[in-house]
Amino acid sequence: MHFSSLDLAPDLYRALVDYGYRDMTPVQMQAIVPARRGKDIQVTAQTGTGKTAAFAIPILQRMLDNPKSTIERRPRALILTPTRELAEQLADAISAYARYLPLRVTALYGGAKLSGQANKLNAGVDIVISTPGRLLEHMALGNVTLRDVEFVVLDEADRMLDMGFSADVLKLLNMTAAKRQTMLFSATTSPAVNELSHKILHNHEQIRVARANSTADTISHVVYPVEEGRKVELFTQLLAEQNWFQVLVFTSTKEQAERLLAELQKTKVNAAVCHGDKNQGARRRAIADFKSAKLQVLIATEVAARGLDMRGLNLVVNFNLPYLPEDYVHRIGRTGRAGAKGHAISFVSREEEQSLERIQKLIGTNIKRINKRGFEVSNRDILVKRISRKVLSNRANKATETSIDLRRSGSSKPKRSTKTNSIAQSTGKGRAQGRTGVKSKSNRSK
Repeated sequence: MHFSSLDLAPDLYRALVDYGYRDMTPVQMQAIVPARRGKDIQVTAQTGTGKTAAFAIPILQRMLDNPKSTIERRPRALILTPTRELAEQLADAISAYARYLPLRVTALYGGAKLSGQANKLNAGVDIVISTPGRLLEHMALGNVTLRDVEFVVLDEADRMLDMGFSADVLKLLNMTAAKRQTMLFSATTSPAVNELSHKILHNHEQIRVARANSTADTISHVVYPVEEGRKVELFTQLLAEQNWFQVLVFTSTKEQAERLLAELQKTKVNAAVCHGDKNQGARRRAIADFKSAKLQVLIATEVAARGLDMRGLNLVVNFNLPYLPEDYVHRIGRTGRAGAKGHAISFVSREEEQSLERIQKLIGTNIKRINKRGFEVSNRDILVKRISRKVLSNRANKATETSIDLRRSGSSKPKRSTKTNSIAQSTGKGRAQGRTGVKSKSNRSK
């Protein structure tokens, strides 16, 4: 089905053609029409399937159908997203769709000066794309109000819940117009996502483009069993043997990322890291150099798992398996995008076998094992039997809520308070991870 069949405004359609759009993806075919009619929708679709256009195009067209003057500090549309990288990515794409339209798009996120973002808000804005914490900062400073917001999108809603943003999201939505259109998009589903949808959506239409929590069928997966202490050796050997041109590597911690980088630099491999301790400029440069093929290896923690859109990337390596099985779906979703073929390789130590079992249960399939000669792992069957009987200890499930002290409104670092939240409780994933633009004692930046 072609975009030409949607009867879009000429200037909007012209921008889509310039962007290279012709045929709609399945999620776009199913979501654009009900969204354009003003329906609330909950969409579950794999990463890299074209979700941005699925919500942005209906919003832009509805704004054109009901034109209003651009007013300073009073946007008509709000798109909430969990990370600064994803906010930038969305802003770039939506600005391209709106290049011929009289609409202004602004992105708000931590790691950038509040004053520069405030100037853009004061100049007038139609669409705001923001991380929750940074938006609350601007609201406390009087830089933006949400009372005129007619369209709300929660992008990567599952990730926002994982990062403990549930309280902030509900607080922000309560400040928008009573009559609004709300769209919730996620790559995975969970009881917490469904609970949130029932709280914020009204008479919504549920759209599932693929089986819940499935991975793209364009991606092949394999795992290499290996001792934890030999993962660097295995990676460098595979890098040389298979002559990988470009590879995105995910580690679980920033310390692991730095150790791998140091080893690669010893062998003159062009590599860089992207994690929460790097400033925004360094992360941008690393991503830009990787996209332009100046780097052979980009090593990232979860901070980059959903903020990277790299067309043509065909290989992702999980140096460590993620703690949350849903994060596996998002990590490998950096490859196999827009119908292209992709490959996902995971290194699995004996201690990670339980994580692998959870991942395979989530995606509904067993992942092929490759036993690399010289890297064999002993006693795997004994370990699997032992960890299958192990009872996981209870974890404290807390969600953090941004608390802005108006007496300190000149500060760009809001305080955060921790309180129990029912949505976070229902997932067991309420720990804040890599919170964008916000620091917290409970934050485990990786």
